[in-house]
Amino acid sequence: MLRCFHTVSFLFLMVFGSPDVKALVTRLEARYRSAGTLQAAFLERYIENGHLVRVEAGTAFFRRPGKMRWEYESPERNLFLVDGKSAWFYVPADHTATRVPAKESSDWRTPLSLLAGEMKVSRVCARVEAALTEKPESPDHAVFFCQLRGTDPAHNNQSSREPSRQTGDRGEIVFFEIVKNTGELVRVLVKEPGGVGVEFHFANWKWDPPLADSLFRFAAPPGVAIVNGELPHDNALMNQ
Repeated sequence: MLRCFHTVSFLFLMVFGSPDVKALVTRLEARYRSAGTLQAAFLERYIENGHLVRVEAGTAFFRRPGKMRWEYESPERNLFLVDGKSAWFYVPADHTATRVPAKESSDWRTPLSLLAGEMKVSRVCARVEAALTEKPESPDHAVFFCQLRGTDPAHNNQSSREPSRQTGDRGEIVFFEIVKNTGELVRVLVKEPGGVGVEFHFANWKWDPPLADSLFRFAAPPGVAIVNGELPHDNALMNQ
């Protein structure tokens, strides 16, 4: 019986890292799982080699199952939308909309699709651990690390006794920052190899706001060309 207990504990630590992290994940999931729709103001910061290169802001909307809409208002208007089947990126000034199957999108906002899904962090993260390199912005917050599924199989299968690498040099990784007591999401940091990353800050969350389903359907305005292919990578936006 004792041996069985240690085996279960070992498997638990391989997935969640520590009981404290498990509690944080559970609180985050519980906070958002019951909402059919969500809305929040966001601030998006692009970072390259430790330097801030671009800041954007707007409003994000989420609707189950599998739909989200990001309306960018500053410094210029554009739209990122997932309608459940396709992901769209539309820049009004360019009169062009890019479409790609949602399951094939590698966009940085993809991990946040869990807010419009079953709200199970394990569907997005192969490993969840206490953050070693990222500190919370407030004493009332906590940060945990997520190794995204499919980004690094060798890392995903490593022993829990082996020190984790949370530097982004072995594939895309994510850090979630939440309010300890409530589980409310306040920040998501996505890092890629080469010192490139993007940071999302959220505020003014609304649970179950009345959002029409038409808000999550893209209708191309007259004169807008639709291009099938990979969405423009955020690295390109950094260099604008």
